[in-house]
Amino acid sequence: GTVSLVTGGASGLGKATVERLVQQGAKVVLCDLPASKGNEVAESLGEDKVIFAPVNVTSEDDVKGALSLAKEKFGKLNHVINCAGIGVAYKIYNFRKNSPHNLEDFTKVLMVNTVGTFNVIRLSVGLIGENEPDKNGERGVVINTASVAAFEGQMGQAAYSASKGAIVGMTLPIARDLASQGIRVVTVAPGKHDFKF
Repeated sequence: GTVSLVTGGASGLGKATVERLVQQGAKVVLCDLPASKGNEVAESLGEDKVIFAPVNVTSEDDVKGALSLAKEKFGKLNHVINCAGIGVAYKIYNFRKNSPHNLEDFTKVLMVNTVGTFNVIRLSVGLIGENEPDKNGERGVVINTASVAAFEGQMGQAAYSASKGAIVGMTLPIARDLASQGIRVVTVAPGKHDFKF
């Protein structure tokens, strides 16, 4: 069986990913914020299959803790699926209020979506690299979540689009960095769906 680590796994796309992985027989380390419903989701899917790790993806210590949990509980890590993300809806300037886009909000979106994704990748691939390669030479895969907004952002999506565009932009260089180790890196760009963040 395979072992996956899913960020943002307590709700939305992340939760749907966790549920699908469990249906397909995988063990999952569900990572989400401490105040999320991660524990409830893990319990509902079976603690022998899913374990909750409270993680802020921008925290090196939190991510390292989740990776230690994966190794301790399930013995390895095959896949990382980065679904954690946030968004804000602000135009670059509000002319009615004579107010520019809040720089703190812009920075926070990039920190969570882009830096958080990078942080999880950089820390997790060492554990994936410990796997014996399969018959095709593969040790594991990292799947990142971008968005159609990376290519076709709408009004008020400057921060979100920038963060997702950066994920797209770093995918190929990271994939090239890890190819010789048998670790694939891909990014999906979902459109609208029924999930909340």
